[in-house]
Amino acid sequence: MPIFRNVKVTLAYDGSGFNGWQIQPGLRTVQGVLEDALGKTLGDIPRIVASGRTDIGVHALGQVLNIHIGSTIPAYGLLRGLNSILPDDIAIRSVEDVALEFHARYMAKSKIYVYSVDTFDTPSPFLRRYSLHVRHKLDIPAMAEAAGFMVGEHDFSSFMGAGSLVKSTKRMIIRSSVIEKGCRIYYVVEGSGFLRHMVRNIVGTLLLIGKGKLSPYDIKGILDAKDRSKAGPTAPPQGLYLVGVKY
Repeated sequence: MPIFRNVKVTLAYDGSGFNGWQIQPGLRTVQGVLEDALGKTLGDIPRIVASGRTDIGVHALGQVLNIHIGSTIPAYGLLRGLNSILPDDIAIRSVEDVALEFHARYMAKSKIYVYSVDTFDTPSPFLRRYSLHVRHKLDIPAMAEAAGFMVGEHDFSSFMGAGSLVKSTKRMIIRSSVIEKGCRIYYVVEGSGFLRHMVRNIVGTLLLIGKGKLSPYDIKGILDAKDRSKAGPTAPPQGLYLVGVKY
């Protein structure tokens, strides 16, 4: 099928039932399920370009991708057609025609992630897949102060997951804040890009600060060390959400 359209798709998914974004033989992945739906709708499977990958158990409220297609099905028809055959844990939020040169990954200006922590006395069975439960009373002002030290351009080697192959470990963080709402704590971070497990490793470190095991001022030393062993543990995936991508 000749290509004459570039379509931007924004979707949400519950990451609980997927082995991450990237297609893997024999495993259920977001990309794999989406490609199957696209094949049924368009008659062939276009190449999907996503803003980035999400790990096993990580959720998305606003993942963005683009596909080059030759179909004349209007954008709204694609939205309705895909949603009619996709499983309940994926939903297409919008479909729009964009310029042929639009690239969901390379043209992204920033991404926004939120990590959710539940501090209620007992864990809720309804939140176990969508928030991390922490029994320890947390020092929220200390966590918020530490989060602020992340803003700006830094070398985030200390917060990078093992096995990463990147040209540079420097990233620009635009916003980094901790918000408390009742028994829920949210870490909100916006940046030009993120290293593998970077947000979850930051959260693991902020939780140590909230428990009094580290000081907010330890963040500078952790960043300067460029050593993963100096930062906190990797927070589990279920509390992490890709909220949106800005272009």
